[in-house]
Amino acid sequence: MRQATTVIPIVFAVAIDPVGTGLVASLAKPGGNVTGLSLQAANLAGKRIELLREVVPQLRQLAIIFNAGNAQPVLEMEETQTAARALGLDVTPLEIRRAVDITHAFDTAKGRAEALYVAIDQLMVANLPRILTLALGARLPTIFSTRDFVQAGGFMSYGPNYTDLFRRAADYVDKILHGAKPAEIPVEQPTKFALVVNLTTAKALGLTIPEQFVLRADEVIE
Repeated sequence: MRQATTVIPIVFAVAIDPVGTGLVASLAKPGGNVTGLSLQAANLAGKRIELLREVVPQLRQLAIIFNAGNAQPVLEMEETQTAARALGLDVTPLEIRRAVDITHAFDTAKGRAEALYVAIDQLMVANLPRILTLALGARLPTIFSTRDFVQAGGFMSYGPNYTDLFRRAADYVDKILHGAKPAEIPVEQPTKFALVVNLTTAKALGLTIPEQFVLRADEVIE
């Protein structure tokens, strides 16, 4: 969309790294016809890995599945890889570009991963049932950035509230329709993050979640 027009205002609600992907010049001053809300997903990668290690203390090998055809999850993968290695983990990137690549990615992870980090984009969302089934079959504790995957049967998520981001995006649209210029509306970053844990999935994976960890969770699915 940005390549198609430099005039029509564009508002994004869930950009992972709007500066790194060239959507805006900076968060404070977007500088063009595009503005909106950032997920801060790349900055949260280290936190997600730390949470995984709390419930899987023996974790030494981490797989990261991502869509190599989408610039935003590629950036998230790179940040996650850096954070994981800083914590002394061995990392296996699982690169996919189409739905048919997913099964092969999980085959690659066998014997090389003790947990899985999913960099979410539209390809992952469209193949949610397959990813959840394969992760459970491989007995891989899996962490996501959104509760939707956990509600559907995933293990754990940590990230901003997507519903709130979309509501806030509507405020941006309202401002622009009342004369504000996208170039002058700073990109906002979320300030609240939720930890969601699925205890039914944890039991299926053979994991015992410490009580203190459960008490810290913003939402527990049983």
